[in-house]
Amino acid sequence: MALILVPALSQKSFYDFTVESIDGQQYSMADLKGKKVMIVNTASQCRYTPQYKDLELLNKAYRQKLVIIGFPANNFMDQEPLNNKEIKEFCNSRYGVTFPMMAKISVKGNDMHPLYRWLTSKSANGVLDSEVSWNFQKYIIDENGNLVGFFKSAVKPLSDEVINWVTKGQFTQAR
Repeated sequence: MALILVPALSQKSFYDFTVESIDGQQYSMADLKGKKVMIVNTASQCRYTPQYKDLELLNKAYRQKLVIIGFPANNFMDQEPLNNKEIKEFCNSRYGVTFPMMAKISVKGNDMHPLYRWLTSKSANGVLDSEVSWNFQKYIIDENGNLVGFFKSAVKPLSDEVINWVTKGQFTQAR
């Protein structure tokens, strides 16, 4: 009987992703090697929208070690009806956002963006299965491109849980 070797499926790494910025430019996750990353699905008309302010404060305080990336999405009760140009203007004028904002995507369903498929699928990320349950859910990636987990929408960007992860690498996945 002949032995048949089947190559292992190669897992796509976080650093293999390139996404489109809100200005239509290519944004490579490979450029983020050595930094912690927080991926946040955002919306302009949500009760959590004021988190933009604290995300920007977190960005300014820890930009040497953390990159926050906003991904506008309209998956929850049409709370992001704006187009990319309008979203950029809203973020700049209302909250002074300077962290990278990407083009509007889908974070769940059949048209889920490939990065979010990776973030939410243990078979892809090697860590956990999850579901984006609302706007401003925060996925966190370590300095080596590994998914660590996520903070639910209600967890404030300047909370002790977030600061402990950014400064000490301490994280406990909420159940």
